[in-house]
Amino acid sequence: MYELEEKGYLYLLIIIPILVLLFLYIQYWKRKKQRQFGDLELLKKLSPERSFFKPILKISILLLALACFIIALVNPKMGTKIETVKREGIDIVFAVDVSKSMLAEDVAPNRLDKSKQLVSQLINQMGNDRIGIIAYSGSAFPVLPITTDYSVAKMFLQSMNPSMISAQGTSLDEAINMASTKFFDKNDKTNKLLILISDGEDHSENAEDAADEAIKAGLKIITIGVGTEKGGPIPLKRNGIVESFQKDQNGETVVTKRNAEILSKIGKKSKGYVDGNNTKTVLDFVKSALDNIQKTEFEGTQAANFQSQFQWFLGLGFFLLLLDVFLLERKTKWVQKLNLFNEKE
Repeated sequence: MYELEEKGYLYLLIIIPILVLLFLYIQYWKRKKQRQFGDLELLKKLSPERSFFKPILKISILLLALACFIIALVNPKMGTKIETVKREGIDIVFAVDVSKSMLAEDVAPNRLDKSKQLVSQLINQMGNDRIGIIAYSGSAFPVLPITTDYSVAKMFLQSMNPSMISAQGTSLDEAINMASTKFFDKNDKTNKLLILISDGEDHSENAEDAADEAIKAGLKIITIGVGTEKGGPIPLKRNGIVESFQKDQNGETVVTKRNAEILSKIGKKSKGYVDGNNTKTVLDFVKSALDNIQKTEFEGTQAANFQSQFQWFLGLGFFLLLLDVFLLERKTKWVQKLNLFNEKE
């Protein structure tokens, strides 16, 4: 297992083929000038110690040293094993609304990106909890099963968008039911928490009933409302540029508003509701809620810490530079004595 810490430096490798082309051009230019001044065979006899192979070897060593330095900048890291560790925490599932109304920009940069930022910040302040992610709109979709790998969770989180679910609208009950019935092992005694993030525009009428059933089954719920009561239009973009806004059947621009009422009703049944427009308020609220939930010991697997390997490439690069310094361009005496190519008449 390995990872590259600074992948951007890999673009520097393009310097190597450029230098190769430059070297070939210089060699061509030299031979062309030599032909202008005299016969090549005569020049060989006048400089018998000059090696044709050594300049190629020297430039190859220099380019290899350069490649080593670039790879050292990239800093490859390697892990050696997957280990099982015991942790104490709870199971948390983030259910993120990805309906088109979440593209409204009444909060910056938009409701969906604000939701992603909140989840990412909440993950950052977690210690030993297991987490999972659900995306939902008209239906629910399991993005990431319960895991202890926070970096993978953040990667999947950033890929979430409205196009990942074909059924549009917002059905809070779909997210609650999936978290309650499919994400958690009923035989696992670990406390379970659902953090439901939405603008509250629920197109179903079963959200409260679904929440009641889930709470009876032992699921705790926190709801977070993103957006404003004033609302905003839903932009339709192409290549990041707004071309128009979502319109209804009558051709009127749709204005989507946050419905905090339904989210508040669901949240108050369990661990509460919080306004998601203020990041600090959300972080403090969730932290306080987590502190009041009993932690349970469980086993989890994680990769051993990746170790930086840049020093090996750095050392090899300096060794190659040192070798190049002592490598002269004239022919090596003992190679000449071998007469491998019958050069001696």
